[in-house]
Amino acid sequence: MTNVRARPSAAAIVHATRGRAECTLAQRRWVLVATILASTISYVDESVVNVALPTIGRDLAAGPANLQWVINAYTLCLAAFLLVGGAAGDRFGRRRIFIAGLVLFGAASLGCGLSRDVAQLVAARAVQGAGAALLIPCSLAIIGAAFPEAERGRAIGTWAGFSAVSAAIGPLLGGWIVDHLAWQAIFFINPVLGLFAVWIAWRHVPESVDPEAPRGIDWPGALLAFAGLGSLAYGLIALPDTGFDEASVPASLAGGALLLALFVWHEGRTSAPMMPLGLFRSATFSGINALTLLLYGALGGAFFLLPFDLISVHHTSATMAGAVFVPFTVIMAALSRWSGGLLDRFGARLPLVMGPSIVAAGFGLFALAGPATGYALAFLLPVSVVGLGMAVTVAPLTTAVIAAVPGHQTGVASGINNAVSSVASLFAIAIFGALALHGALADGIRLAMWIAMALSLAAAVCAAATIRPGAAPGR
Repeated sequence: MTNVRARPSAAAIVHATRGRAECTLAQRRWVLVATILASTISYVDESVVNVALPTIGRDLAAGPANLQWVINAYTLCLAAFLLVGGAAGDRFGRRRIFIAGLVLFGAASLGCGLSRDVAQLVAARAVQGAGAALLIPCSLAIIGAAFPEAERGRAIGTWAGFSAVSAAIGPLLGGWIVDHLAWQAIFFINPVLGLFAVWIAWRHVPESVDPEAPRGIDWPGALLAFAGLGSLAYGLIALPDTGFDEASVPASLAGGALLLALFVWHEGRTSAPMMPLGLFRSATFSGINALTLLLYGALGGAFFLLPFDLISVHHTSATMAGAVFVPFTVIMAALSRWSGGLLDRFGARLPLVMGPSIVAAGFGLFALAGPATGYALAFLLPVSVVGLGMAVTVAPLTTAVIAAVPGHQTGVASGINNAVSSVASLFAIAIFGALALHGALADGIRLAMWIAMALSLAAAVCAAATIRPGAAPGR
């Protein structure tokens, strides 16, 4: 799926102001270059793979379930290890963990490009996700530690601007590569950029740690989350092929539910939880995360299916399939400042009701389009409407997360919200893929778009029910 939100949000750098590193002007510039390169390879890779999936499926003789795992292996590891990646950076050094994430991501990218069957590709994608879980949270934490408060906002804005450009170019570049080169070339770009980013970080980025960070890292919690989410995803993806006749499917679903229950139990007992359960005592925080789960589930599932609709149903080129995501990213980038103004004028509740409602209208337009509908009406118009809805939503959503918790917990709250968005995509791809890829493709995609519309409307209802009118959410 194309990147729809910087992960983690800017709130995650609040904790990075503890243990700030003293940086020269030249070092601060190098910090921006290194973090922009890191975000570029992670966001571009996340967005371009979707466009290549139909071609990967043909070349590797991969069925629908295997193609779902090409995406979900990455998303699963990112969701499970994102929070401990940020905590490890605070505890052991943000530069150290950032470099480790870059090396892991680059090596896994080589593995993706050299894969000779889909099992190898899925395994390499899982390692990529683990690398991204280390480098993504540390990128913004490094910026927060390197820049003084007076310059931090401009630095984050620069990072976010380049990230938006990367997200816009990624699908288009991926489509062009698939059409004119080979899909493997998508992955060979990453090690080159990654090595340059590692060299910069090693030579020019100062180390920083959080002196108040907990001594322990919640690796048991991360492993329970990984096993539970993976087991549930496996059961959902396998269900259309085997039904409940195959014992592994109900066992996987039941085992996943049990493991996630154990995860919640563990988080309530450990002294350094990756997901402090006390945050969910806030009805606003719980409601915002329910909104995120519904809205990003709709977005992740629908955008996973779009390249299949374009290439396999409408018979467009991969380049045209990649181009369809460009209006989405451009609209979000262009309207982000305007969206912040809505928040200042109306508070968070109204934008978080209106934004998902507009997204729902966009998915309705997707569902109404048929195989004979032209490219502009069937894809460019709906994706632009969805982009407008997300532009209205993202800034208020980030602010709502920050305002719903005490100030010293904004970083972990932001990380939880971003992990929820990844979990939403994980399950949506499993469920939407099961609906659309195992029968009549055009009819399955249309049904999935109606479901995406319903999920988006449910997200708007969550906002209306949990956020106080006329103000940013309180605690």
